[in-house]
Amino acid sequence: MLAPDWKPPADDPARPYRIEELARLASTPAYAGRQLSASGVEEYDELWRWSVDDLDAFWRCVAEFLGHDLPGPALAEERMPGAVWFPEARVNYAKALLEGRPADEVAVVGLSEDPGAGRELTWGRLRDEVAGFAARLRELGVGKGDRVVGYLPNTPEAVVALLGTVSLGAIWSVCGMDYAASAALARFEQLEPKVLVFASSYVHGGKQHQRAGVVAELQAALPTLERSIDVGDFEWADAVGSDPVPELDYAEVEFDHPLWVLFSSGTTGKPKGIVHGHGGAMLEQAKVAALHFDLGPGERLFWYTTPSWMMWNFVVAGLLTGASIVTYDGSPAHPSPDQLWAITAEHGVTATGMSPAYVAACQKAAVGPKNHDLTRLRRVGISGSTFPAVSHRALAADLPPAVQIASISGGTDVVSAFVGPAPTVPVWAGELSRPCLGVAVDAYDESGAPVRGEVGELVITRPLPSMPVMFWNDPDGARYHDAYFDTFPGVWRHGDWITLTDHGSVAIHGRSDATLNRKGIRMGSADIYEPVEALPEIREALVIGIERPDGDYWMPLFVVLADGVEFDEALQARINDAIRTHASPRHVPDVVIAAPGVPHTRTGKKLEVPVKKVLLGQDLSGALDPGSVDAPELLEWYAEIGTLHRP
Repeated sequence: MLAPDWKPPADDPARPYRIEELARLASTPAYAGRQLSASGVEEYDELWRWSVDDLDAFWRCVAEFLGHDLPGPALAEERMPGAVWFPEARVNYAKALLEGRPADEVAVVGLSEDPGAGRELTWGRLRDEVAGFAARLRELGVGKGDRVVGYLPNTPEAVVALLGTVSLGAIWSVCGMDYAASAALARFEQLEPKVLVFASSYVHGGKQHQRAGVVAELQAALPTLERSIDVGDFEWADAVGSDPVPELDYAEVEFDHPLWVLFSSGTTGKPKGIVHGHGGAMLEQAKVAALHFDLGPGERLFWYTTPSWMMWNFVVAGLLTGASIVTYDGSPAHPSPDQLWAITAEHGVTATGMSPAYVAACQKAAVGPKNHDLTRLRRVGISGSTFPAVSHRALAADLPPAVQIASISGGTDVVSAFVGPAPTVPVWAGELSRPCLGVAVDAYDESGAPVRGEVGELVITRPLPSMPVMFWNDPDGARYHDAYFDTFPGVWRHGDWITLTDHGSVAIHGRSDATLNRKGIRMGSADIYEPVEALPEIREALVIGIERPDGDYWMPLFVVLADGVEFDEALQARINDAIRTHASPRHVPDVVIAAPGVPHTRTGKKLEVPVKKVLLGQDLSGALDPGSVDAPELLEWYAEIGTLHRP
């Protein structure tokens, strides 16, 4: 068995971990009726097996562990899609998050590139501001099922607006302020919102970006709007600073009542509105935060994100555990490349999160965690894309030995993680430690048979509470079904290639809809990116596989060069040698092409599928939302390359 790169420290002062406390609770006769533990690999695997074999008992146990009194069965009807969870329960996400907290302890630390713009909210102050904003919405006629949308940066005001909205049973949706008007409208106009909450500017890279013009476009193009509220004006201040503080009267809603609408990246076609329910998001997100990241009172969570990305919702969900959170309006690399590490150190963060690209950028700039006091840090979360083993080991070398690198993989679809860390389980570089509790992860071949030790489709074979309640404007559920269940009936196909290893971990190989299938051999793009992007001359890479009409297969590799680097035959040889050595000879591309850049979604994912389409000569003008792409002009460059190389 492959030796792990990190093991849980025997003398960790955080023990017993919360996952161990859950295991003890699960050993009572009310649940498993057997002794369960989570204090090692075999023990975790036993706990996981119970969690997916007896979904009803597991989720009742999780609810009790988190302090929620939810009557009746957990899983009343098992089917996918359409599972029925806790039909007798009445819940409210905001109530679960806010009630029973110590009023004078810090809940939210709001930071900005502008030091004078930061502020802290205690639990008491957070609750009062939510109560004030909810009362203002109620005065405006907002109630159960109405939609409130936000065009906001990552600030405490966004957290207050979310919680105030959902406390009423209204439905929330938000876009970060880097989104153009067209991208925000592609989302908001579907929802027919009653209220828009907005800011007039945001901070990034040392600059104040004015967005009043975008806000005006949104207001003009959303005919259902009855009111717009600027978080920087007197109306907001008057609402959240009400004296006396209004009563916070929570709407007790059904477990699956719509909580928020998150949108797919929208890179091909209109963005899909993914609707999650109050109860499912509440239980699933708190499970990952409390059990897999060991968050609770006294802990602090910071994950670099924008409100457009599901990780923002995950950070807010850290509050469900009683932990405090950090919001940050600014660039991760300003005023210095290691800004996220500086924030982590200065504010006593115990679990911090970032992207592989940010880690790589710090490593190439020779800065990072070693330059900061991280005595309180226990976990570094990694999300957004695959994390190469070489980057993992380089990061680990700069961290205190007890700190766990905690990669996760899930998605907007479930607003949580399928696979990730556990504080009691080792970590293997370049891999994710285990399937998360309650998540029936498997890998299937094309025929739907489980595979081990080889690449297969990531599937979920039993329901999760946070699977979407529905897609917005999908009355017969056809789009929802086609998104996940059209390949393996009754089984969720997520669209990622994975390998379930012989030591129980999970390796992620990239999106299956961007699969490289060279002469009948399927390969994951991540296996190529890892060795190439480790080269100091390469900033980023993009590999595409194209089937040609004559049956041939063309696999170009595009590379973005580091500053001052010239592309020549010697560099091309080093790139091919790295791929041949660290992947295999069949992974070596047909051609290496220096590119001006790689286009991404706003959440940082490479646009492999759209680039493939433009290389093939397809016109994406009617199907691609340019506002959802960080550099849409790059697609024109790739279209030209396609013209030059088509047979």
